[in-house]
Amino acid sequence: MQDLQIPERLLLGPGPSNVHERVLHALKQPVIGHLDPVFLSLLDDVQEMLKQLFRTHSGLTLPISGTGSAGMEACLVNLIEPGDTALVAVQGVFGERMVSIVERAGGRSLRVEAEMGKAVPEDRFIEAIRAHQPDLVALVHAETSTGVAQPVREIAHAAREAGALVVLDCVTSLSGMDVSFDSWAIDAAYSGTQKCLSCPPGLSPIALGPRALERIERRAKPVQSWYLDLSLIGRYFGEERVYHHTAPVNMIYALHTALQIVLEEGLEARFARHRSVHQHLVEGLGKLGFQMLVQPAYRLPMLNAVIPPFEDEARVRRSLLTRYGIEVGPGLGKLAGRIWRVGLMGENARMEVVDRFLDALRELV
Repeated sequence: MQDLQIPERLLLGPGPSNVHERVLHALKQPVIGHLDPVFLSLLDDVQEMLKQLFRTHSGLTLPISGTGSAGMEACLVNLIEPGDTALVAVQGVFGERMVSIVERAGGRSLRVEAEMGKAVPEDRFIEAIRAHQPDLVALVHAETSTGVAQPVREIAHAAREAGALVVLDCVTSLSGMDVSFDSWAIDAAYSGTQKCLSCPPGLSPIALGPRALERIERRAKPVQSWYLDLSLIGRYFGEERVYHHTAPVNMIYALHTALQIVLEEGLEARFARHRSVHQHLVEGLGKLGFQMLVQPAYRLPMLNAVIPPFEDEARVRRSLLTRYGIEVGPGLGKLAGRIWRVGLMGENARMEVVDRFLDALRELV
């Protein structure tokens, strides 16, 4: 029986992104126990580096064993109890997913919606907060299905004034653009390792502020999910180090190295790199007849929703993959067949990567 032979791909879809060689090397390190002192020390490092990424100085940071969707579910099911009201910004697929989780947890969901490709207006969201006085407000910072950057700060501060907890989806934004947990008044945020962190999929970094931890502590009933119960998981990541489940040891090695790479570059430099490479892509695609779905003020630098200038977009995407080894993502939901989602995340936010993609497109179209 032959060993696996996986082809090399340039991953320019909505995730995963390509991984740095240092991260791959970390994955190959020896497996040790999840209660080994060496591993626990490494966990301390990961938690401290996550605080720097989320720009928070209090509360708890930890990597959940699961992808970004596990982070979403963990935050919502821990902070919503049956009968609670959640006001959710819905401007794409992942806002819809938040609504579904709230309702499965027994909460009452209220939606503030925008057309796919547009952000939810801040003034309309703030009016809804004041009118409904929800227990929780949830937003997707970087909507992966549409390439929209949702303004957060003013909405989150209005929610805080109304006494609501604020949950922020940072799956696509963390380390690619600013996420200011403390100064924006966020209570819980989650991300994924496979996007701008350029680490394999499998972990969801989470930040929990003091108000979120207090809400979890005073729940009337246990969280419906034992595996995602943050009051239990937090005891493993806290000072007690109480066993909850077997941590994915080698994935934590990989995340540790990926976080080191981010902080070595510096957050501001990393954000600037994503912005400049995004602009290079926009200019190059414009010369080939592509249009951008999202208005400039609300475009994500790391996830570009582009409208191809040809009808059979699926055929060209297939040719990019089979002939050039380049993956781009199709549209989701109402945007299926209408857009491509071109990711420039982490290691892939490079000028030479954009040039390779543009060169391949020129030959195809």
